[in-house]
Amino acid sequence: MSNMNRLKPMSSTSLALGMALSLGAVILPPAQAQDLDPNATEVLQFMSDYLADLDTFSVNSDIDFEVIATNGQKLQFSSYASVLLNRPNGLHVRRQGPLADVDILFNGSQITVFGRRINAYVQQAFTGTVDEAILAVEADTGIPFPGADLLFSNPYEVLMEGVTSSQYLGTGYIDGVEVHHLAFREDDVDWQIWVRTGDVPLPMKYVISTKWVTGSPQYETRLRDWNTNPSVSQNAFTFTVPTGARQLEALPPSQLEDFQEAE
Repeated sequence: MSNMNRLKPMSSTSLALGMALSLGAVILPPAQAQDLDPNATEVLQFMSDYLADLDTFSVNSDIDFEVIATNGQKLQFSSYASVLLNRPNGLHVRRQGPLADVDILFNGSQITVFGRRINAYVQQAFTGTVDEAILAVEADTGIPFPGADLLFSNPYEVLMEGVTSSQYLGTGYIDGVEVHHLAFREDDVDWQIWVRTGDVPLPMKYVISTKWVTGSPQYETRLRDWNTNPSVSQNAFTFTVPTGARQLEALPPSQLEDFQEAE
């Protein structure tokens, strides 16, 4: 599933904003449904439709992801992200982790990736939608947007790509809020999502398990502080160059990755 590959926290690749920023829309193949629980897919579709109908929203997330050290020990790293989205072409993501402290901005005509710790930025002209900007940045930098599947204009289509089975596991509670618990399987990963019950079906938690890697490392994001009608300033998505900031062709990997290889 391509969106799961995008979310793997273990990826590391070149970080220049270049060819991928010329990408257009990507057409996703239909899900290969073999054993789908209609209760699970119905809740997921309800959530997707609700998110797609929001012109603007903001959300914060706490992210935990696991890596397997060369000595076999499983380690967990934690990071934070905030997102402000304004369809069709406004996006501002802030990522803070053990190493990374970056802003990613898109205003419909330009993408900027700003490394706060080194006061340097990469910038590229790009015309398109939020969907296209997310795909372009991820393809070129290898940096997963936090919960990126949920930011697309049709989350259901993206999430269901490659799904072979699903299951509705009843209800539970996250931060005192009742949620539907859904589980899905693909060839390479299993994933679960917890969706708020009632008429406001916001996603509250999202977990991806990589099945065929030793130790089955997981990626988990807890989504909180949802605001479906935030106040958005006119320049919220346009980068203002800070005093003394340098423009680079690429940001060093150490400024963008959330962890270092562990022995």
